[in-house]
Amino acid sequence: MEHLGDSARGARIRFAPSILRRLGEELNPSIDQGLIELVKNSYDADATECHVWLDGDGAPGTVIIEDNGAGMDADQIRSGWLVLGESSKVTASATSRLGRTPAGNKGLGRLAALRLGHEAHMYSRPGDGALYEVALDWDQFDAAQTVDEVEVDITRRELVSAGSGTRIELRRLRSGIGRVAARNLARALVLLADPFADQPDGFTPVLHSTEFADLAEQVKKRYFDHAEFHLRAKLTDGIASAEVSDWRGNVLWTSGKDPIVQKGASTYAAPDAALDIWVFILDQSKFVGRNVNLTAIREWLANFGGIHVYTNGLRVAPYGNPGNDWLDINLRRAQSPENRPSTNTSIGRLRVVDTEGVLVQKTDRSGFIETPAFSELSRFASDALEWMARRRQSVAEARRQKDRERTKRSAETGSDAVQAQIEAVADEPTKRDLATAFKKYDRAREREAEVLRKELQLYRTLSTAGITAATFAHDSTGSPLKSIRIINNTLKSGLAKDLPDTYDAKYRKALEKIDTATVELGVLSAATLDLVGEDKRRVGRVLLDQVVRNIADVFRPFLRGRRVDLELALSQDGDSYLHGSEAAVESVVTNLVNNSISVFERSNTSHRRIRIATRVVDNAWELQVSDNGPGVEGISLKDIWLPGQTTRPGGTGLGLTIVRDTAIDLGGTTEALAHGELGGATFIVRLAILGRVDV
Repeated sequence: MEHLGDSARGARIRFAPSILRRLGEELNPSIDQGLIELVKNSYDADATECHVWLDGDGAPGTVIIEDNGAGMDADQIRSGWLVLGESSKVTASATSRLGRTPAGNKGLGRLAALRLGHEAHMYSRPGDGALYEVALDWDQFDAAQTVDEVEVDITRRELVSAGSGTRIELRRLRSGIGRVAARNLARALVLLADPFADQPDGFTPVLHSTEFADLAEQVKKRYFDHAEFHLRAKLTDGIASAEVSDWRGNVLWTSGKDPIVQKGASTYAAPDAALDIWVFILDQSKFVGRNVNLTAIREWLANFGGIHVYTNGLRVAPYGNPGNDWLDINLRRAQSPENRPSTNTSIGRLRVVDTEGVLVQKTDRSGFIETPAFSELSRFASDALEWMARRRQSVAEARRQKDRERTKRSAETGSDAVQAQIEAVADEPTKRDLATAFKKYDRAREREAEVLRKELQLYRTLSTAGITAATFAHDSTGSPLKSIRIINNTLKSGLAKDLPDTYDAKYRKALEKIDTATVELGVLSAATLDLVGEDKRRVGRVLLDQVVRNIADVFRPFLRGRRVDLELALSQDGDSYLHGSEAAVESVVTNLVNNSISVFERSNTSHRRIRIATRVVDNAWELQVSDNGPGVEGISLKDIWLPGQTTRPGGTGLGLTIVRDTAIDLGGTTEALAHGELGGATFIVRLAILGRVDV
């Protein structure tokens, strides 16, 4: 190998400043994303406070971010803060001194944020009595041929105080901050903050802005003042009291003569506690005229919803973490949906004063040991929630009763008015004809009302069955199925070891069937709970073929256990969509698939097949669900859609009625073929669509 001499040694890669500009533009394309990146750096530095001045604390065209975090000395600045694409956060799973998971990007995000202004000045105090300063003039970098031509000085000066923290000033902003960017920044700050803002080690961002004072106030207050109801309950010396106020602060109900305990002991053997729960009604109509985005509240509740627990001022995990529903409020909502909150619609805090150490945390610090005192605290919180639900229910019931009475009076008044008009007719033959016609109308209206009453009862029956199924599904997905799997695995390993000669011949197949059965039960439980999910009942754009795919994925493990092949033949022209709820479309597809499954259960069909096909015809989405069962037998095609009509022993006869009614509600039609392309029944649903998107 030929060496080129000393002058060619030590060459290194250099890059033009345009790379910095491109990285800044592509990594953080908007000013709010850049600013929140710097706030996340404060969070990662274990700051408990971070102040953001959008108007530069009086300096126009300047944004200031200042925190009380760990700070940096010269070495940390040189080897960390100024190294692009590198970060002091070792891994995504690493945690800070306060146990925080890093939120910021790996260095490049910081670069993009710092380039929001023509200048970036950083002042950092690591707590050693000194202040370290760095100034970055990006115009100098842009004028250079390569970035390494610009020297960056780190200066140090002594301070009187030894506090820690970092202050970043972005001067001469490249673009102004509009309301949209300020609103997005405020929303992101709320999501980073400790929701109750009173934890000693929590993170509290503070927004300062004269122009956007309302958004600064929103960051301070979070979204608590937009809750529809605020439940306050206290437990003092074992005696509970409660009150509920509305979003304006007006007290609606107090527990005075209506104690929160409905059954069980009237006092609680637990430490003193205070419960606060804010309940939101996430309906757009409730937020008309308010300066808050409903989507932002949903996002906030998705992160912090649930009941958090604090003991002697410190938060106790995992209570209130995403997915932790330690009071089973979601189960109670599934059992009785009306006027009960869920973890997606409420946020709460149970503050406990436990000076005597009655509550004992587990050795791994994952909550409390289930002692009688903790059980009593849980009972207190659950009783308070049930008390609020009863109060709301009684108001709703009184309103419904008033509406029924008003409707009845209105009908009677209208009937009397018609009778009076008939009596006022002078011509007797005409009067008799009018009286006869009105009696016929009255009888027809009564028959219609009777039909509606019967249908209402049928749907109440279905609702009860659904609530029961959801309850069983919730309970079975936990300990029972888990215990069966553990015991079955123990049996398999034990028998294989102790009886190796007979295990394969006598026990393997039976134990594997138990495994298959538990998987099927798990699928059904998950599907049941998924169907009653609140998010799916929201009205919006629904991708129809995607709903079919999701249902097919849920049903396939169960169908395999029933030896049923599920075939999909979906439209190739993009995914059609309409305006409605995912739950409505799911109810159509699910009931048709369930109908085929029930047919197979009472037939001797071999090689069972269900085929789901979709296509677009004349701007309508057409769904066809076919099977190779015996077809429609024992009932006429026009009667299969009627409620209560079924040929299945023990069936409700509501599945196809729901399909028909849902299709009508969505502006569509239904059709049935006694024998379709697979030989069995084919059901066709057509729904008008708004358009199609590429998939």
